[in-house]
Formats: sequence, C-alpha cells, structure tokens
Amino acid sequence: MRNLATVAKKTQIVVVGGGAGGLELVKKLGAHFGRARFDILLVEPQRTHVWKPLLHEVATGSLDANLDEVGYRSHGYRWGYRFFNGRMEAIDREARQVIIAPILDEDGSELIAQQTIRYLVLAIGSVTNSYNVPGADKHCLFLDSRAEADRFRLKLLNQCLRVSRQMSADPASDARVRVAIVGGGATGVELAAELYNAAASLRHYGLEVFDESRLEITLIEAGARILPALPEKLADAAREELEALGVRVSTGAHVTEVKADGLVTAEGGFMPADLRVWAAGVKGADFLNGLAGLETNARNQLMVNETLQTTRDHRVFALGDCCACPQPGNDAPVPPRAQAAHQMAEIVFANLKRIVAGETLSRFSYRDYGSLVSLSRYSTVGSLMGGLIGGKLAIEGRLARFVYVSLYQMHLLAIHGWIRGLAQIAIGHVNQVIRPRMKLH
Repeated sequence: MRNLATVAKKTQIVVVGGGAGGLELVKKLGAHFGRARFDILLVEPQRTHVWKPLLHEVATGSLDANLDEVGYRSHGYRWGYRFFNGRMEAIDREARQVIIAPILDEDGSELIAQQTIRYLVLAIGSVTNSYNVPGADKHCLFLDSRAEADRFRLKLLNQCLRVSRQMSADPASDARVRVAIVGGGATGVELAAELYNAAASLRHYGLEVFDESRLEITLIEAGARILPALPEKLADAAREELEALGVRVSTGAHVTEVKADGLVTAEGGFMPADLRVWAAGVKGADFLNGLAGLETNARNQLMVNETLQTTRDHRVFALGDCCACPQPGNDAPVPPRAQAAHQMAEIVFANLKRIVAGETLSRFSYRDYGSLVSLSRYSTVGSLMGGLIGGKLAIEGRLARFVYVSLYQMHLLAIHGWIRGLAQIAIGHVNQVIRPRMKLH
C-alpha cells in the first residue's frame, strides 16, 4: 500500500465521478501536475468508462462495450492520477472529507471498510427522472449505466428468442416484441431507430424466422413534438423517418402509471409492452439532495456560480449533469449535454491551476454548438450553431452523420491524447469490418 505520509505531503485534488467530464478532468490534471507534488484521485464505483451517449447502442447490441470501454486503473497509470473504486456516501465539509461507502464482494462480505478522503470536485453525472410516476422505477428499464444497458440487451434478446420460438412452432402466430419508450428526446429517438437496426440483423444470428416486422415500438412523448432541442423541421423529418420504420410516435401523451405489462396514460389509454424503457428527463442522484447542506434545485442538481464553485462552499466545484449552472440572459441553466460537460471540465481544470498559482478564477461561458440525433444507419439529423459556424445551420444525412461520429472521436482524443486516440479510432474502423455486427451475449 502507498506510503500515506508521502501522499499527505502532496496537494490532493479529488474528483468524484468518472463520466465524460470527470475523466477528461483527471486526465488533464494528471498530465499537467504529475505525481511528484500532487495526488490526483478519481473516485468512481464502476471500473470502466463507456461514453454515455452510446449506451443506446450498447443496449441493442449494436456496440460491444468491451471493445470501447476505458479501464480507469490503466488509464490513471498512464496519465498520472490514482483510481479509487468506490461510491461516495456523504461529505463532511468541516473536515473537508468525502465519506466512501464500504466496498462489498458479490456475496456481501466486506472487502474494504468505510473510508474518508479529502474532496474538491464533484462530477457525478445524472440519472433518468421518472417524475415519481407510479410503477416507473419498478417496471421500467433505464439507460443510465453500462450495467443497465447490458440488462436491457439481455431482456431484448430473450424476448426476441421467445417470439422466434413461437413463430417456429406456429408460422401463423402474430407474436411480436413490444417495446414502449417513454421520452421523445435524443435517447428515446435514437433507441427506437437502433432497435430496428438490431432486429434486421437478428435473422443472421440464429433467429431465422425473426425480422423487424415482428418489432412493435411505441415512442411516447408528453410534449407537442419529439426532439424539442432541434428545429421543428428536423424534428418532423425524424418523426417521418421513425414512422417509416414502423415506430408508433405518440405525442401529447402523459404516462400516469407503469404496470408489468404496459403503460397507462392520462387520456385513458393503455399501451401493452413486453419491455418498458424510461428516457424522459434527467436529474441529479437522490443523495445529492441536501448533501452536506449544499444548495440543490428541484432536480437534485448542485447549484454553482459562474466559476463552477458550489454556492455554499467555494472549496467544492461541480461540473456536468450533476450541477445547475446559470446562463447570463437565460432563465434556464446550462443544458445537461456531453458538450457542456466537456466545456466545464476545461474551465475547472483552468481554475484549479489558477488556485494553485494564486490567481483570480475564470468564469464559465457555455457555447452551444448544436444538437445531433442519430437514427442508426437510416439517417442523422441535427443543427450546428454558435462558434462552430458563426450562425445556425440545420443539417441531415451524410454530413450530419459525419459530425455525429466526430463527436465521439473528439471524446477519444480528449481522454487518450492524439497518438493513442487516433489509434483507437483506427481500431474502431477495423472492428467494424472483422467483428460481428451485433453483441449477442
């Protein structure tokens, strides 16, 4: 075990959460400060990182996360930070410590007892907001983590196998795989399209009698239209594409209850479903509400000022989906997007350097570069804006797909550096040729 006396002499910077923003931040901190005088520590309950915008592809089997995940321990060794595999339980602000929950083995036995470490940056991310709809937490699947995406994929494959067997026994059977997706934002729309892409491939992998015609998907959105972040013209184009695939898009529908076999709406309707996915809205994790007296909003997000320091404790920074950052001239806070987490990681890194140097902190200014939504191999739609083009441009088709793919490639470059990042991109292209099109285990 590392000499604690040696570590104690170092300036310690602790980042809680290894999502897109947290991972980029510890990489930058480790590369800049090194191990000689600083102890950069990442606290994260998962052992590997998967870029959250890709979880819908992991859920359908279109992406093998084992090929794209980043191991925190090896990544930390390369970039000069330490990885602590644990879950934050509480904060002691007076002692300036994070309390880490005990780590348990699969059988429930304790591997590592409850511990305390110093703290500075919270980048915990977000979870899906079920809005306290009865039955949602019990009967719906969520796509907040790699484990949940894997769980959805296994349930989907099992249901497809069940329907395929029914069809083999009775060719006249009208058995179908019924999936209901609550939420017409990017996650819900991308998942719906990716499901059809996956279903079209299943007959090549042992389910010869199954195809996309046996897939029945309903996309439920409470608002007047899907994809409210995009211009209405593009949202309409995405809806037309989904409906052409066979997706039933239901807008202005409010889910009031989720049951084991379907959804109940305020309009009095019932939508039967074998699989129910909740993808409507995000919030901070429940334990953030009232955490150590820090200020939070109604969505459990930590309130921060323009330097991304929490409003009640300037020693604690927060970034990404777990924080609510004001935008000058706009009543809404910075939206919970990957691009926002990336930009926040940049400014927190700069401000930590300024603290070390005794300089005045910089203010965070969010730059909206637009939104892109992938409809799997069928289409991509989106809008580019702000500093990227100096205005606003609606795009779709191949150009939109190129930009969409480039976002993930930029993430790889940010966490791996140019040499290894480019190598990872090249390996990804090779895997598309030599690896199976679907992950079926």
